[in-house]
Amino acid sequence: MIPLPFYLVIAAALFCVGLYGALARRNAIAILIGIELMLNAVNLNLVAFWRYIKPASPTMDLAGQVFALFVVTLAAAEAAIGLALVIAIYRSRDTVNVEDVDLMKW
Repeated sequence: MIPLPFYLVIAAALFCVGLYGALARRNAIAILIGIELMLNAVNLNLVAFWRYIKPASPTMDLAGQVFALFVVTLAAAEAAIGLALVIAIYRSRDTVNVEDVDLMKW
């Protein structure tokens, strides 16, 4: 059995890589991928804590997995809306570079 701190270190590293990808990139698709990596790190934490912490009641047996399922649903919605916005911006501006997209300017 792998101890809990190993999972937490891997999740923290995955979150840091996703944060770097979301903050340092100029491409909108790469930013969305960085956000997806951060959400996967959250899922790893939820399932790891669910596995290693005993539930208070039998009805809480699948709480970590249910929360992870909600996060996966949120990630799917974020990807669908984000990609729809990227496609709409690309059609009007012919670029997905976030620095070139200044929709608030006339």
